[in-house]
Amino acid sequence: MNIILNGWATYQTISSRLYARSGFYQSGGAYGFRDQLQDTFGLKYLDPEILKNQIIKHSKHQFLEGDVEHWWHEETRRGIRTRFSDDLLWLVFATIEYINFTGDKSILDVETNYLKGEVLKENEDEKYDLYEQSQIKQNIYEHCKKAIEKSLNFGEHGLPKIGSGDWNDGFSTVGNKGRGESVWLGFFLYYILERFIPICIEKGDSELANKYELCKQDLKRAMNSWGWDGRWYKRAFMDDGNTLGSMDNDECRIDGISQSWSIISNAGDNDKKYISMESLENHLINKEDGIIKLLDPPFDKGKLKPGYIKAYLPGVRENGGQYTHAAVWVIIAEALLGFGNKALELYRMINPIEHSRTKEAANKYKVEPFAIAADIYGEGNLAGRGGWTWYTGSSSWYYKAGIEYILGLKIEQGFLKFEPCIPSNWKEYTIKYKWKESLYNINFKNPNGKNFGVTEILLNGNKVENKIKLDGTRNIYEIEVIL
Repeated sequence: MNIILNGWATYQTISSRLYARSGFYQSGGAYGFRDQLQDTFGLKYLDPEILKNQIIKHSKHQFLEGDVEHWWHEETRRGIRTRFSDDLLWLVFATIEYINFTGDKSILDVETNYLKGEVLKENEDEKYDLYEQSQIKQNIYEHCKKAIEKSLNFGEHGLPKIGSGDWNDGFSTVGNKGRGESVWLGFFLYYILERFIPICIEKGDSELANKYELCKQDLKRAMNSWGWDGRWYKRAFMDDGNTLGSMDNDECRIDGISQSWSIISNAGDNDKKYISMESLENHLINKEDGIIKLLDPPFDKGKLKPGYIKAYLPGVRENGGQYTHAAVWVIIAEALLGFGNKALELYRMINPIEHSRTKEAANKYKVEPFAIAADIYGEGNLAGRGGWTWYTGSSSWYYKAGIEYILGLKIEQGFLKFEPCIPSNWKEYTIKYKWKESLYNINFKNPNGKNFGVTEILLNGNKVENKIKLDGTRNIYEIEVIL
């Protein structure tokens, strides 16, 4: 954990994802709308300006209608317009992430131009073109509102329509005819609405805040009724009337991201959150191969036609392998529930170094032990073998999960807070954190073998609240956190 967090995960994120936008297995050089925004979430601990600049850059790739370019090349200014339903919302998510971290609301007033271009025709899922900058310019707050408004497009179950894919690009024909809905997207939208409502109120948009509050309540009802399958949350309703993530299915009976985001969003009913995570652990965690599968069973010869995900062999990439991005969300969910022993066990299990401890393990894993792999195969004689390395959004999320949710170093509105969720047998650990010119030596002590809950904080020997202002001057602070 020390090795991967003290350099490697951030190095991978910066060098491969932000600078090169390339890796051995995928050499594209493009900016992905959702991708490079998420890459900056972990980097906010190094410099929140990286996150701010990414938000501003991506806002310029939003169309007047509110949707966005799925990816684009800076060099040619060409990109692809799609019907993906989650891309545009990551702009709002990133803006909330930045404001909550720094307390700097001035980003909402930064003005950028929209793109203009031909709207997709009725049966057109995507269009690659040179999209020009429009003359219309609005601030980031308006960009965020436009993204949310475009997303308030609900189907017959009261859930957001999935379009030609949500976070899972492979679900390309689940809802491209305009009927399919996404349970996961419902949780994701709920998370965003809950955090954007206070921003609306502060901006004097009380009518909009009320509208979003009602949307939130309707979403929560829909996800916990239509979206619930008895032991876990469904994943999606398809155009053709079939359901993904249902126990009635032969394939894709359970999908992990609906379970983890029911907790991350805090929209899952309390009992359902625990039941669904228990189901996830039973069906998707394979300790023998050291993987957390995205879904199970994989798509193969069954009747479901979800899209290009089915072109992957069973157990490969999104089709029932470990998609590490989603595996990290499982760990965050375990930490949010207070399961420190499980959170660290899983965090350690998917650490690439752990896949290389022995010659036998390294021969099975076959890829670099110092780079987070985007995916790990999940079936047959390839189970446990690493897939695409380096170029993956998982490295930033892995860093964020370790620092923020397990070790519990949180920064909110420019204040240091401590909310660890650790194994009960950890007696002590230390973090040295440099913020601008300040150095914070933080010593966590766990004398009573707890998983979470801070009892006392001492700053330079004096008892203080769990809220220490970051100052950035040339000072050294000694902090003791007692669980």
